[in-house]
Amino acid sequence: MTSPTIDAPEWARRRSFAIISHPDAGKTTLTETMLLAAGAIRMAGQVRARGENRRTRSDWMKIEQERGISVSASVMTFEHRGLLFNLLDTPGHEDFSEDTYRTLTAADSAIMVLDAAKGVEPRTLKLVEVCRLRDIPIVTLINKMDREALDPVDLLQDIQDKLALDAVPMQWPVGSGQRFKGVVDLVSDELVLYQRPGVEHDREAASERLSLEGPEIRELLSDAEIEEARDGAEVARELCPTFNPQSFLEGHMTPVFFGSALRGFGVRELLDGLADKIPGPAPMPVQINGQSTQVEPGDKEVSGFVFKVQANMDANHRDRVAFVRLCSGKFRRGMKLKTEGGKQLTVSSPILFFAQDREIADEAFAGDVMGVPNHGTLRVGDSLSESGKLRFSGIPNFAPEILRRARLADPLKAKHLKKALESLAEEGVTQLFRPVLGGDFIVGAVGALQIDVMRERVAAEYGLEVTFEAAPYETARWLGGTEEQIDLFADRHKSAMAVDIDGNPVFLAKSNWEVSYSQEKFPELIFHHVRERAN
Repeated sequence: MTSPTIDAPEWARRRSFAIISHPDAGKTTLTETMLLAAGAIRMAGQVRARGENRRTRSDWMKIEQERGISVSASVMTFEHRGLLFNLLDTPGHEDFSEDTYRTLTAADSAIMVLDAAKGVEPRTLKLVEVCRLRDIPIVTLINKMDREALDPVDLLQDIQDKLALDAVPMQWPVGSGQRFKGVVDLVSDELVLYQRPGVEHDREAASERLSLEGPEIRELLSDAEIEEARDGAEVARELCPTFNPQSFLEGHMTPVFFGSALRGFGVRELLDGLADKIPGPAPMPVQINGQSTQVEPGDKEVSGFVFKVQANMDANHRDRVAFVRLCSGKFRRGMKLKTEGGKQLTVSSPILFFAQDREIADEAFAGDVMGVPNHGTLRVGDSLSESGKLRFSGIPNFAPEILRRARLADPLKAKHLKKALESLAEEGVTQLFRPVLGGDFIVGAVGALQIDVMRERVAAEYGLEVTFEAAPYETARWLGGTEEQIDLFADRHKSAMAVDIDGNPVFLAKSNWEVSYSQEKFPELIFHHVRERAN
């Protein structure tokens, strides 16, 4: 994958990628250091500082502050080597796997960050499976080499054994921890020297390159260290497969880089690797009038889909921004776009995200991620196009693993609660079910932290005191089949029937065993674990 020429169409400059990792592997630090290396921010700490500013404007974000985790995806744009990169940051906590999945639908590639002392961890394994579902190519950074690390051969083997990915090192580390001297560039046969941080050394320091055969290296490394560097490079070339661009693009092979995001070491080399290897916008599958086809990034008609909605980022203004991945065409400010369901909106104040700053966009292209302020018109999974005839594959909801009954401290505010829960469900914070019998709301979540976020946001943004107590159900399934079949089942299970936010019939089961038993008794019905919302 090479950089586009100066005469290439504007969309060909776009590179959209997500960063995935197990918590504490260094994802947030890498995000900040990449922006610093690319010149998108001027000093270390700006990512966290802006995060603090957001928290002062939106009280629910104190969950992030208190627990030291990210619970919401974000987008940051920067330029490097003539390319425009959209960095899609994802929540680190496993309770927000749905938000991560949605973000990956907007990415054309991913960076997998591994802790050099731990290798592939459980959360990483799950995220790679999501990437594999979408055939997303993965670049690997083995981070924290300035600390004691596993043997690089063992780390590569761990990737191959646990992830079924051919791991191809682009570099080879020389030592780790206190013995870490840098990495050998296996293409140029140079040592990229690691400079231990000091008073005059920070994350903006440039990497120094030394030929393994030149005299300068002997002034900085001992004979034993030079021999270790040469032997390591030889082992890598002999034992590891050769990088195959097609295998990488198909999601079977991962190029591996080594470094320290905290010290800024190896990040510029990683950025260069991204510029050389990751793909730009690709054709996207779509349905037009029920017929399956695809749109090309160079197609004239503007189209895209909503993969995230964030409301009340600024509680003072009750803002609501839909994150739209553009798939084709050249968007111009003020254009009228339609959803597949026929809703039309004039996009008069579109937003592009440069580092942590928002800017009104006069134009945008396929591959860009554009923020569209709206007042509840757009939802996660909506398709947008000039004709309103295109429908991209929707973003699925997964069966909740936790169900809670919402109870108000003040029953007279039931209408306010309905509005709050529906609004947050439209964002994808949690799922919402309304039982056929009774007036309670049932909230569904993949993890317990989602419930905590909902409680905080309902209190901070809507002024409602709500208790989420245990519900008599364990999971939910969307029913599929003929109307007669569903009506028959619903008639016999009235106390367990509900509808979701779109009015689809849902079976609230007391256990997974009850789901299996019901499937046996009603074999003509389908009990869906995943539902894709039609636009």
